[in-house]
Amino acid sequence: MNRKQFIFVLLALAFIGGSGLILFKRNKQTWAVHEAKVGDKALPGFRFNDVAAIHVKGFDDFNIVRRDGIWRIPERMDYPANFSVVSDLLLKIKDLKVVQSEIIGPSLLARVDLDETNRTLVEFKDAQGKMIASMIVGKKHDRPQKDNEPLGIHGFWDGRYIVLPEDPGNVLLVSDELGSIIPEPGPWLNTDFFKVVNIKFISVTAKNQTNSWSLLRETLSAPWTLPDAQPGEVLNPTRAAVCAEMLEFPRFVDVAPNTPPYSTNWGLDQPTVINVIADQLAYTLKVGSKRQSGNYHMTVAVTADLPAQRVPGKDETAAEKEKLDDEFEKKNREIRAKLAKEQPLSSWIFEVDPWIEMVMRDRAQLLQADPPPPAN
Repeated sequence: MNRKQFIFVLLALAFIGGSGLILFKRNKQTWAVHEAKVGDKALPGFRFNDVAAIHVKGFDDFNIVRRDGIWRIPERMDYPANFSVVSDLLLKIKDLKVVQSEIIGPSLLARVDLDETNRTLVEFKDAQGKMIASMIVGKKHDRPQKDNEPLGIHGFWDGRYIVLPEDPGNVLLVSDELGSIIPEPGPWLNTDFFKVVNIKFISVTAKNQTNSWSLLRETLSAPWTLPDAQPGEVLNPTRAAVCAEMLEFPRFVDVAPNTPPYSTNWGLDQPTVINVIADQLAYTLKVGSKRQSGNYHMTVAVTADLPAQRVPGKDETAAEKEKLDDEFEKKNREIRAKLAKEQPLSSWIFEVDPWIEMVMRDRAQLLQADPPPPAN
């Protein structure tokens, strides 16, 4: 073997050895990823304080973005997100631990809802849009129930199956069900809504005018009356009270997305109009047609009629005037604060479930089925 051949053989051996070392290191890294990591954090080093956007893609595709300290959902016309839901999720992700690690083939991913059809992608990004971490979320893990305890006393689930995109064949069972990760925007929204208290007047203007009506009471302790009652019409006091009570605890399930259709397809071009007056605040609710889901689209407008100052009584003493003026100012501050919180709701269209039907009853539904006989 001459010198050239010897050098060539040495170079070949060096190349083969180097390639083998690279492959060995790669395999070692793969083995390290696939090894059981029970007790380890699922996303070590997760910088939850740096998260400024969360991208969720499953049944729907949307984002939760922090702007000026407020989490909002751009796909819902920047409606505020529920801060508690977002912050709780970030803290859970930070401490999320691996309970089980298992290598399974693509054909088995559907069993834990990690296949293309059922899985939910969750991405966490910083303010510059750079990826901090991501994971694919699947089925919740059923909590084992002991024979001697009531079903579900500790909850129905105790974990969730996930996959990290960098290791798609390794299914991890993590230590929390991650219940707030729902692949549609509605459950992520801030649930604060308007609330009408101390109601004195309600009216419903229906599409069919014969179904329109109004309710009035002089004081909060007085019974509801039907001001325009026709001969033979007797108000059902229980149903009248329910109309008012439903407006004290309204709720919505979603906010209309950025994209049309709006009024004509949702019936808001010819809505049922509900007017309510309470504590110097006037509410106008416009309700569209009933959707196939059973829900309705609704807009909310709030105005206030606040006197600039209180008119003193004829015989008030100085002490009485000071006390009553203080109460007047305090009440006005409360109403102004409520107005400031609820008036911005006019910027959105809300999707509400059928509770609103208890308010916009037909006129006949507010009446006694069999009016009592006249007194002798």
